[in-house]
Amino acid sequence: MSIVGDMGEARPAPDRGFRYVISEQTPLSAAAALLGAGALGVLVLGTFAVLTSYGWTPSQELAEGITSSAQAVVLVATAVLGVAAVALGAGIYRRLPSKPSREGAFTGAALGAQALALAGFYWWFRSGDVEVFARNFFEFALLEEFWSHFLRAALNTVILALSGEAIGIAIGLVLAVFAISSHRVVRAPARLYINFFRGTPLLWQLSFFFFGIALGLRINLGPYEVAILVLGLNAGAYSAEIFRAGIQSIDRGQFEAARSLGMSYFKALRLVILPQAVRRVIPPFTNEFVILIKDTSLVAFLGLTFEQQELMSAGREIFQQTFNATGFVATAAGYLVVTLPMIRVVTWLERRMRSGLTGIGA
Repeated sequence: MSIVGDMGEARPAPDRGFRYVISEQTPLSAAAALLGAGALGVLVLGTFAVLTSYGWTPSQELAEGITSSAQAVVLVATAVLGVAAVALGAGIYRRLPSKPSREGAFTGAALGAQALALAGFYWWFRSGDVEVFARNFFEFALLEEFWSHFLRAALNTVILALSGEAIGIAIGLVLAVFAISSHRVVRAPARLYINFFRGTPLLWQLSFFFFGIALGLRINLGPYEVAILVLGLNAGAYSAEIFRAGIQSIDRGQFEAARSLGMSYFKALRLVILPQAVRRVIPPFTNEFVILIKDTSLVAFLGLTFEQQELMSAGREIFQQTFNATGFVATAAGYLVVTLPMIRVVTWLERRMRSGLTGIGA
């Protein structure tokens, strides 16, 4: 990248990357940043080292590590470094000569404050009955015989979410076209569907369609099939609103130009408007998929078979067999393993397609 000088000659743009930021730091701003990072590092790495040395399982050894004097030393060291980072960063902030150096001081103070808050919470936590807590929630040895079941449950969760999202996208696209129609007789049923499924709880929808319709009318549908259907119907209402917003974000002139070229209403919509709208709605659709993955936990109360169980059902199954809540901790970890990569995908897509999103500056 280059810029044009006063005489018309091209000059390279100034470097504002990582090296520039580092070069602009003063000894004091660099010290504040290092103290803040050191406080967090001591807390995280020190805690990991202490708990690993005592053992993560069984729970008794984990509780001993949490309440040990070595862990207390880690927390005290974190507090000392955190206070130093906050005091130094706040004290020198206004006296620093450049924006990058002030950012360095602010970063150090912020990291130090975060380390102090976490260390304070940890100290409060270890003052309670840690042994009972660890025994109820961190008895990981109990999970050894259930890992294969958890993997199958995670796969079922993804299948439920993918199937529901596929149905929802198909329904949502049709509803969105109906919802933007100028004819009230076409628009009203679409709005009724959207408002119904967005206005009633998903838990109610699952219970009504399974216990009220599938069982009440003796329709040959099991809980797993009903769950996929209801998740799809529910996702269709939200997908319709996403599609509608994407379609209406396209400049009206493009539709009118397509019509002036002799295209029919639906041909203009299919060839001109929808391709652009789809590009804009990919990030919110990905975000909706993440939400749908978590919504699959509501399927647990339908009474799935052992082979059909998703993550929440698997956690409940473990609790019923062991009377220990560690299975629910594993369930939460399973959802994080599934959803965190999707959240990263959402962030990447939003950054990649930022130029195609309305209301966001480039």
